[in-house]
Amino acid sequence: MSAPTVLVVEHERECPPALFGEWLVEAGCALDVRRPYAGDDVPELAAYDALLVLGGPMGAKDDDKHSWLGQVKERIRAALVDELPTLGICLGHQLIAVALGGDIDRNPRGQQVGLLGVGWTPEAATDGLLGSLATPRRGVQWNDDVVTRLPDAAVLLAATEHGEVQVARYAPAMWGVQLHPEVDADILRPWAASDRGSHEARGIDQDAVLRDIEDARAELDDAWRPLAAGLAALAAERAARAVRR
Repeated sequence: MSAPTVLVVEHERECPPALFGEWLVEAGCALDVRRPYAGDDVPELAAYDALLVLGGPMGAKDDDKHSWLGQVKERIRAALVDELPTLGICLGHQLIAVALGGDIDRNPRGQQVGLLGVGWTPEAATDGLLGSLATPRRGVQWNDDVVTRLPDAAVLLAATEHGEVQVARYAPAMWGVQLHPEVDADILRPWAASDRGSHEARGIDQDAVLRDIEDARAELDDAWRPLAAGLAALAAERAARAVRR
């Protein structure tokens, strides 16, 4: 049987699959990375065993500025109907929420930056993808927007101390995470450069934030590599069912 294939939607050159893509490949997956900002189409899903929608600096409702976002939302809705294993990261998580009837907005508390603890809910412990991860751990967050209303069928799996959504299960085979399991300090440096002015105004020490993330590298790898392995396992199960059919 050939390797399960994951369709990866990348929204900007500086927001690649990075570590998460490497972990998926290590777990036996093949990646088909599509870059619609560079002219790639976002294909129909029949040929794929999983869908990964990455982050980006645009808003999940900026369809008028980024024409492909509407098509990505169509693919998300198709993945829901077909029960295709799907994970959204940051913007990807927000796109799932909007595509399925939820909403997003700017976080009134301001941009979330750096290492944050994950506030798991009791429902996370029995989740098919994230249950084994629902123990104390930190993740990198770097986001202005948050999901302000989950779709009706969604289940909250983790939230900050202020109630902001960190992780949600949108359907039996569809999840979103506000955090960035895929990044390291090198990926974050261009993001930091773009945000330098606003961070200086808020008194955020970017060098200290990036240093903390670098120092936590082994911790973060141990914390989030299993998420990629779990998605890869779901993709492999999907591929195996297709072969049996």
